[in-house]
Amino acid sequence: MGSLGEEPQVAEDCMGLLQLLSNGTVLRSESIDLITQQIPFKNNQTVLFKDSIYHKPNNLHLRLYKPISASNRTALPVVVFFHGGGFCFGSRSWPHFHNFCLTLASSLNALVVSPDYRLAPEHRLPAAFEDAEAVLTWLWDQAVSDGVNHWFEDGTDVDFDRVFVVGDSSGGNIAHQLAVRFGSGSIELTPVRVRGYVLMGPFFGGEERTNSENGPSEALLSLDLLDKFWRLSLPNGATRDHHMANPFGPTSPTLESISLEPMLVIVGGSELLRDRAKEYAYKLKKMGGKRVDYIEFENKEHGFYSNCPSSEAAEQVLRIIGDFMNNLS
Repeated sequence: MGSLGEEPQVAEDCMGLLQLLSNGTVLRSESIDLITQQIPFKNNQTVLFKDSIYHKPNNLHLRLYKPISASNRTALPVVVFFHGGGFCFGSRSWPHFHNFCLTLASSLNALVVSPDYRLAPEHRLPAAFEDAEAVLTWLWDQAVSDGVNHWFEDGTDVDFDRVFVVGDSSGGNIAHQLAVRFGSGSIELTPVRVRGYVLMGPFFGGEERTNSENGPSEALLSLDLLDKFWRLSLPNGATRDHHMANPFGPTSPTLESISLEPMLVIVGGSELLRDRAKEYAYKLKKMGGKRVDYIEFENKEHGFYSNCPSSEAAEQVLRIIGDFMNNLS
């Protein structure tokens, strides 16, 4: 802390888009919106979408997507999608997340729920995890009040017994937290039943570097940037071994005795986060009694599915997620 009257200094600078000053002030650049606007919004005539508020005290909104072809057919499963951004960036309205959700809804024939959540460093973890719980609580409220039938005028039914949580990057970490929080059967959410969790390039950390972290930087991601995300998002003074970053850290609660719903872990073979995702899946499987599928896409980098949702690899990801869902329904 500087002396009285001294100008605050920049304590953390994240790509010039976010700065944390020594006095705690956070400065966000409006140019992030200019960057995201360079990605065109996909024009998908087969999916309807609309926004809704899910947490009034924090003014948090979500976006709902419904395939038009779902009218007068069987009830739709629900896919809750948590966006990425290192817990510091991201929104349901960012074009690549919006486009990916359009594709999720049309390809999986599902009602997709894409929420915003509070971002760090203004709101450090566990704020994002608390908001994620609030999303599932909101979904429960829709189920018990039959509210979903009023989202769209044609009265398409929603199957709350087939809910799946999909998380991208930091959203993958959120999916893990929810899986542990609600356990197998998600009893306290009844009649909502989470059947499985999909973690795509999950953002986990640790003090000891992995081989992939020590490898070359990606086109859009570096180890320095990952470290900054952790410094900005974890509680002040916490290390990357904090249980919210490292599920298997030295002080992390054991997962051995926790019953979990099936999990699908998807990662690019050229991701800095690859080895952490691989270790996560391997250690859970080794515990026994837990179904964890691990899929690695050779030579692909972080976010390859959402950055290019119409690519062949992204289409393959969607087929894999669809098979995962169908096998659990």
